Amino acid sequence: MQKNAKLVFWGVRGSTPTIERDSWRYGGNTPCLELTAPDGVRFILDCGTGVRMLGNHLRAMHNRWGDGHGDSGIDAHVLVTHYHWDHIQGIPFFQPFFEPQNRFHFYSFQSKYLGRNSLRQVLEAQLASPYFPVDVSNMRASRSFREVAGGDQWSVEGTHVTTAWLNHPQDCLAYRLDMPAGSVVYATDTEPGVPEKDHGLRELAHGADVLIYDAQYSPEQLASTRKGWGHSSWLEGVKIARESKVRNLVLFHHDPDSSSRVIDGFLSAARQEFPGTWAAMEGMSMTFSERGIGVTLPKSRLGQRRRLRFSATVKGETDDGRVFEERATVRDLSVQGAYLCLESRPRLQSELTVSIDAAGEDDRSSLLAMRATVVHCEPGREHAQNGVGVVFVEDAEPEMPRD
Repeated sequence: MQKNAKLVFWGVRGSTPTIERDSWRYGGNTPCLELTAPDGVRFILDCGTGVRMLGNHLRAMHNRWGDGHGDSGIDAHVLVTHYHWDHIQGIPFFQPFFEPQNRFHFYSFQSKYLGRNSLRQVLEAQLASPYFPVDVSNMRASRSFREVAGGDQWSVEGTHVTTAWLNHPQDCLAYRLDMPAGSVVYATDTEPGVPEKDHGLRELAHGADVLIYDAQYSPEQLASTRKGWGHSSWLEGVKIARESKVRNLVLFHHDPDSSSRVIDGFLSAARQEFPGTWAAMEGMSMTFSERGIGVTLPKSRLGQRRRLRFSATVKGETDDGRVFEERATVRDLSVQGAYLCLESRPRLQSELTVSIDAAGEDDRSSLLAMRATVVHCEPGREHAQNGVGVVFVEDAEPEMPRD
């Protein structure tokens, strides 16, 4: 029976890490993804600051379980798209690089600025004096390097890898990984407008189960103040997804100045044009199986919650696109979010309006109306109900008090 594959997002922000509170919901670490193929082969896509958390996760997992073959070492294939800092700056903080039992196989292109062994030079430069206090000689894991170019193809056990050039300053590669369980295309840091590269990306993405695409800017920014900066928009991602018959589009490489609400807006606009759209979020995972692609979002627990029972009216959209409005019970509430019991099953990352009954003056009932985004959905404790976790994102328009 075919095993599943799993894709995990460890860093989703572009250009520079962010720590602003209004970026927390989607995450502030720069690009890093982990793909585990059905045969257990692990791929790491880029080494932005998100790779630090991945390293901690891998060490904990292998220290506890090993790799199932009597060897506790980590073995992974590292696909680097290009050498800009936001895609390599996590290298010195990835602890498995410093442990001798581990093995890493690096892939990227030969830079015209560095010449032969570009990839090795870039990796070692991250630990060069006076920029980092630990010398590269302390990086004791086994390392191999392979320089590739756009159009190259190779196989790693049961996974076939294909590359294509992207339009980005100083070059960038897109990667496609075809597994028995499904296909992923990783196309970050690209700007439309070069016909040969635009065509190559569409060919690479054709029929993919998941396309991860640079959506750093709005369409308006891309056409004006950010033109020529080497990035793209949600609208261009939608065009490629449609033309290439992609099943799922993931908006990626969020701008450091884009708040969670801005990304919400990009996602909402993209879903109106291409319903199978997601916005990349740290901790988000996509599972490939015979039943299709399953998406799981990280649980949000930013504040203390209190057990209670409120009545509320909830408006939103279900998994299958049906608009619903129903009475619900709020069973768990914090300043940041709530846990709802609903008969409807809302779509992850969709927006809800939650109107909670509250005591008003003169014992009249009024409504506390809030907008929320869905971050979790599971079968509820009671029959025919769903447990829905939401994060409040902005107050909705207040409703008039009821008599």
